[in-house]
Amino acid sequence: MSGAAASHPALARFLRGLAAKDASPNTRRSYETAVGAYLDWLDARGVDWRRPSRTDLRAYLAELGSRGARSSTAQRLAAIRSFHRHAARDGFADGDPWGAIATPRLPRRLPRVLEVEQVEQLLAVVDEELAAAGGEGSRAALATAIALRDRGLVETAYAAGLRISELAAADLGSLDLRRGEIRVLGKGRKERIGLLGRPAREALVAYLEEGRPVLVEIGAAARGAGDDAPAEIFLNHRGRPIGVRGLRYRLDLLRRRAGLPDGVSPHTLRHSFATHLLDGGADLRVVQELLGHESLATTQVYTHVSPTRLRAGETCV
Repeated sequence: MSGAAASHPALARFLRGLAAKDASPNTRRSYETAVGAYLDWLDARGVDWRRPSRTDLRAYLAELGSRGARSSTAQRLAAIRSFHRHAARDGFADGDPWGAIATPRLPRRLPRVLEVEQVEQLLAVVDEELAAAGGEGSRAALATAIALRDRGLVETAYAAGLRISELAAADLGSLDLRRGEIRVLGKGRKERIGLLGRPAREALVAYLEEGRPVLVEIGAAARGAGDDAPAEIFLNHRGRPIGVRGLRYRLDLLRRRAGLPDGVSPHTLRHSFATHLLDGGADLRVVQELLGHESLATTQVYTHVSPTRLRAGETCV
């Protein structure tokens, strides 16, 4: 913990609260930097951080605006306001002094979404790899295992609307193929159930029966005698958990081979999952639960690409 945090008990408590909520190290570091700089600025001017005036806050807002981009200013202000709300809840201050200050807000960017045909293009590339992997020998077996894994990856990400970190962390114990369910830990370590349709279940069965054992066997040569096989569902070509970076690399490779545009990422499959559900008439609150969103407002952004609902003139409640 930095000197700024140590000298401000409220900031130290705030950072511990973020850690308890399982915020990532990068998030905690950026919040500490933003709030620490803000508190230092107030201290240098002899301003009590618990009761800054509107003039003080407007002056700090102007300084932020002169130093960085609008997006950076918005992120720093979000951290500062979160700190003040936490301090008020802990009894360090009376409330959020920024509540009465108009702060810049970024326009919400609409998520990139794939058409159903584009998802099929992605899967077609995997099918081509699977067909090309035919033959005998260890190299053919590995190529087949990787292609089966890739189909399982794409089908699972799209069917359950998983974040890439959830996909990487999913283990065998979280999977119930009979019920078509996968349990994942989302943001804040909140557990939820993702649903797997028939294509995803079939892809996973093929991978688990024919592909994953090949990868596990490859990994066994590098593991010690006492080391167990990985519990994670998706493994790399060395028989180790593929990880977030490996997933990004592999899905981007498939994206390029499928001729899909730049900017299509693993998260695009999650966006597409939500949009296609709404397009098919799913209830917004059901989609919210499946995505693991705390706020319905976060889920509402997907209604912009649900033509069926827009034509029907439906409103979100």
